[in-house]
Order: sequence, then C-alpha cells, then structure tokens
Amino acid sequence: MPDESKQIHVIGIDTSSVESFFEAKKKPIFKAERITGPQRILDSFKTWLKDKNIKNNKFEFFSTDKLNDFIDLLKKDKKKTIVFSGGDPLWFGIGRLLIQNFPLSNLYFEPAATSFQLAFSKLGKPWQDTQWISLHGRDPLQLEKAIKKLPSSLVVLTDSNRGGAKEVYQLMDSLELQKKYEFWTFERLGYINERILKISSVDDFPIDLDPLHLVILLKKEEPLIQSIDLPLFGIVDSVFLQNADCPGLMTKKEVRVQILAELNLPKQGIIWDIGSGVGSIGLEALRISPNLKLVSIDKRVGSTNIIKENARRLGVKPSLIIEDEALNIFKQNKITSSLSKPERVIIGGGGSNSHLILEEVLKLINSTCIIVIPLISLKSISKLESILKPKAHKLSISQHQSYRGVSIGEDIRLSPLNPVFILKGEIK
Repeated sequence: MPDESKQIHVIGIDTSSVESFFEAKKKPIFKAERITGPQRILDSFKTWLKDKNIKNNKFEFFSTDKLNDFIDLLKKDKKKTIVFSGGDPLWFGIGRLLIQNFPLSNLYFEPAATSFQLAFSKLGKPWQDTQWISLHGRDPLQLEKAIKKLPSSLVVLTDSNRGGAKEVYQLMDSLELQKKYEFWTFERLGYINERILKISSVDDFPIDLDPLHLVILLKKEEPLIQSIDLPLFGIVDSVFLQNADCPGLMTKKEVRVQILAELNLPKQGIIWDIGSGVGSIGLEALRISPNLKLVSIDKRVGSTNIIKENARRLGVKPSLIIEDEALNIFKQNKITSSLSKPERVIIGGGGSNSHLILEEVLKLINSTCIIVIPLISLKSISKLESILKPKAHKLSISQHQSYRGVSIGEDIRLSPLNPVFILKGEIK
C-alpha cells in the first residue's frame, strides 16, 4: 500500500492505458496538493479531469520538463506532491535525481512498465536477456563498446540533441554491423499517434521523428555466407564466426592484411597457424594460395568448430585442425609427418609461453621458412628476438597502428585499434 505520509509520491505510468490509470489512482492523486510530471502526461491528466467533469480541484500543476526548476520548487515549497513519470521512474528516469536531492523518508515510488518493455511487447519478443544503454548526456563511446560485444538485443535510449536514432544507425554502419541487426525505432508508445518503424537504410528515417524515441537492435539470424561474395583477402571482421563469450577477440582486418604481406606466401607448401583463434589469418592465406596445406592450432575449447565454419564461409579447407596446447601437440607428435615441415609459421595468441613454442618450432624446421609473430606487448619482444636472431638469415620488427572512422552524430572520429608489433624471421 502507498505510504501517504510521504511528501513526494512518484507514480510510473504505462502510457498504453493512461485513462484507466488515472481512474485507478484517484485516491492518492486527490490527496495531493501539487501534480507534476512531463507536460505530455499533465495534458493527458487535465483531459481526463475534463472528460470526467471534475472541476472542483485545487491542484497546482508544474512540469518536470525543466528539471532544475522542478527540484528547486520541491525544496522551496514542501507541499504534498504527485510526480507522474513514464514507465519506471528508477530506470533512467526522474527517480535517480529525486534520490540525489531528497531523503528516502520523503519519497515513495510506484513503477510501471518501462518504455522498452512496452516496445518488446509490440514486437512480441522476450526481453529477459536484453542489454540497454542510455545516451542522454553520455559519451557515445559506451554505445560503441556495448555493440561490439554483439549482444542478442540492445535497447538504446537516444539523445535527440545528438541526432537520436540516426546517431545509432551511423555508428552501426561505420562498424560494419548494420547488416547483423534489425533496427527498430519506437515513438510515443501507448498514445494514439504511436509509431513503430523498422529502419533498413538512412533514407528510412522520417523527417518528423519524435524527440522522445528509443531504438531496439535485434540480432539477425546469421545468413549463409557464400565465399563467392567475398574479396580474395582483406575480408571484413564481421564475416567470421567468433567466440560468443568474447566477440571481437580476433586479428583485425588491417593487421591480417599486413601479416599476409609479411608471410610472402608461396604457391605451394605447408603453413602453420599456431594460436589461430577463429582461424582468420590461415584461412585467408588459403584464399591467396589455395595449394597451400594449412595446419590450424588453437587451445580454446570449441575452436575446431569455429574454424571449420569460417573455412566454409571462405570456401577453403584446412588440412588439419588441432584443438590443444601447442606444446602438447609437439610433445605428443600430433602433427602428421606429411605436414610436419612448414615453410611458413604464424605464432599468435600472445600467450606467456610464446618463447617456448618458438623454440620448439625452430627445432622442427630444416628448410627455408618465414616465421611471423604478431604481438601486442613490448615485454615479450626482446625474449623472442633473442631466440629467433641466431637462427634467422634476416630479422625485422615493425609496429602497426590503425584507426577506424566511427560516426558521432554528424561528425566522424577516429577510433584506434590496438597497436600491433610484428616480429619476422627468415630462416635459411
């Protein structure tokens, strides 16, 4: 039961049933001296009073649209106040501001369905696993981080002062993720003039998009990717199936292209991709030189299935995929004799035992070979270099820093990728 002794009674409103809501809340409402809330809700309340022919009320009305003025009024004049709020006032609503300015002993909250719950009900979709983010006065970098994790669904409370839903769409486009998600906008949910749109291109945005709107991104079913539709190499990251628990953890396109150049791939021979992750480098190498024999090695559970699927997408076939620690593989001679003498070796993964893996690889090489080791840490370079240098006919180290343009409203900023060091040794 509501505590009628509280000075400020905050009532969340489900806008899909405004009239019945006011009727159900008559008792606490008519005990108040002041009625406050967003102007659109106050207008609905006044219309309800008129329709019900309720004339003898002495309410003081005040809009919460100007929050600072509203808080100052509550502090100055401590009348018994009803605060109407759309949805749940404690979910990116006015509740947080009230708690910051008044003791809990003065506050009572009654939540209603949030705007995003209403939106999901309109779509007929469950929402228990969804993630959400608010852009109101917040750095859009948080949205970039959230969407890069490839959630199954994401609710975005937009900031109309920075472009609203268009800001979100442009970011998706710049991250090459717009084809992975359905993009929905919701305006004026619960009102007669509500509007729900599925956006497929930037031209689909209405010129009269309501400032109070939200966006829901729903991940699409993965389409069957055909290798014929892909470039020879330099394939965008989103084409590759990735680990669900750490999406984005793969060698980025810009770095893959550089590594493939450093490998100077032969037309035939054997290539080992150690710490292959999703298999992207070795699989792209097969597209460039389809007569190569690829051995993909990764210790992560489930990596075999991921590499096989990515091989299907790229239209190539590794000769061998082994899901185990590289050192165990060498110790137990798991690589068949026909694939045991590589002409090219990539040692990735950045693990603490990379130097031990390099030592084992050098023992197995008895012909010309190029070894390429991408690193993100300076700490291990000197140790690896000291191991490789006595064996290498030619040794080189390079550093690569790439940036990607990311849309911010009508502007673009450059978002840095992790700098990568590439250690290369040519063995003769």
